[in-house]
Amino acid sequence: ELMGARLGAEDGHAPLRVEGRRPLKSIDYEMPVASAQVKSCIILAGLFARGTTRVREPLAATRDHTERMLRWFGVPVESSVAGDLEGADLEGADLEEASGRVVSVEGGAALAARDIEVPGDISSAAFLVAAAALLPGSALEIAGIGLNPTRAGFLSTLRALGAEVRTEGVRERCHEPVGMVVVRGGSRGGLSPTGAGANVLSGPLIAQLIDELPVLAVVGTQVEGGLEIRNARELRVKESDRIGATVRNLRAMGAEVEEFEDGLRVNGPTRLSGARLDAHGDHRIAMAFAVAALAAHGASEIEGARECVGVSFPEFFDLLESVTER
Repeated sequence: ELMGARLGAEDGHAPLRVEGRRPLKSIDYEMPVASAQVKSCIILAGLFARGTTRVREPLAATRDHTERMLRWFGVPVESSVAGDLEGADLEGADLEEASGRVVSVEGGAALAARDIEVPGDISSAAFLVAAAALLPGSALEIAGIGLNPTRAGFLSTLRALGAEVRTEGVRERCHEPVGMVVVRGGSRGGLSPTGAGANVLSGPLIAQLIDELPVLAVVGTQVEGGLEIRNARELRVKESDRIGATVRNLRAMGAEVEEFEDGLRVNGPTRLSGARLDAHGDHRIAMAFAVAALAAHGASEIEGARECVGVSFPEFFDLLESVTER
């Protein structure tokens, strides 16, 4: 509406009614929270606005797929850091001196038609990577995975927790880095963090890990010293209350878990036991606890799992079965 469009809803929810305006008004918008989706909506709307549209986001590095895609199609999208480094190029800047990031786009830009290659989704691959990292003797290679720096925090987090994970053959495709993820299973005694602070996930890193936090909580049950996740209140309003769902399912498997409004703390390493679990209609909870079930002693049943994984990864259970040796 700040850009001139009119929106309506029924009691604050769908169906939504949108009345457009051509051209829209350019705006300088400061986001109250880090959100790649909101940023992308404003950037795309800015293509149809008069003048320069700017989006200012907190320093938490949200995903930049939209900016990269638009550049691939020939649209000049500028990214810089705000604060003491206003106007500096984002690449290589000292972000400790910055207060946030600014993305800007000029209205009326023409897009050039080009073929585009969509790499494998690292958020989907994360469940297979986590399973291989937790199961001793495992060896798994996944080719063609998108390794965008704003998405690959999951891999560096696993490495910090002691998992043997690396990337190979990284190349750029359509302005996105793509490569192979190679993972080897850990020891039977669990994972050992590689440095101080690895057992706590909080702050700006959370925006990069938001989809992988449930499966990282599962991994945390097998990490020396466990794992604490904070500043992740957004998980309460996903397809399910992912904090609550993760806590209940981990407790059902015998893990010691403390629940916070914005996260959880799980002790580790813990011997997980097979249990009756609930996917809560949430694809990421279903897949995270399929990983937990593989690492557990005894059989587990995840209620509603097959029905909900189709949202993002319909082949998940068949693929997991194909790479698992019993």
